[in-house]
Amino acid sequence: MGHSQYDPVMQNRTAWNSGKMVGTKRPLTQKQIWAVRFFLDREERLRDRALFDLAIDSKLRGCDLVKIRIGDVVAGAEIRTRSIVIQQKTGRPVQFELTADVRASLLAWLERRGGTVADYAFPSRVDCAGHLSTRQYARLVDEWVTAIGLRRTEYGTHSLRRTKAAMIYKATGNLRAIQILLGHTKIENTVRYLGVDIEDALTIAERTEI
Repeated sequence: MGHSQYDPVMQNRTAWNSGKMVGTKRPLTQKQIWAVRFFLDREERLRDRALFDLAIDSKLRGCDLVKIRIGDVVAGAEIRTRSIVIQQKTGRPVQFELTADVRASLLAWLERRGGTVADYAFPSRVDCAGHLSTRQYARLVDEWVTAIGLRRTEYGTHSLRRTKAAMIYKATGNLRAIQILLGHTKIENTVRYLGVDIEDALTIAERTEI
């Protein structure tokens, strides 16, 4: 049973979100993406560079990203140009592209990592047979954004999921395409996720002359 706001016990209780920024996390800009890449390259962190790049291109939720297996992104001796995974949240498949820069960073990491197609691309530090945890992934994202001067309260794992989707939407205004790329079951979810408002709608309408 919950407490009423009028209960004496609640008078001095701190709200769960006190001092925390809640809501949608900001996507990264192109400049911020390259800043993170520069930082990771400078520190020679092959795994983190591959993980960051894959997060941007795949647009996957953290729970799906950390479970990527080598066979999901590798075909023979090459990195795939497209891949498909089953989403944990919806149980539905979602496809994503792997662009040239991302394929290069994945190849560099997997050549060092080794393993078979059945192994996780990003193994756990505790259990080599397991995968990187979502908690550790979130810690890494906090570290990356902090390293380039951003406030980690404003950015998170969903920032990486939203980044490319937001860029595509800004360039095309095609919500249906974004819905497919994010694997959303309803277009309404995509609208909320991108934070589309009336100003966005009017801007898109103004681009169309009849």
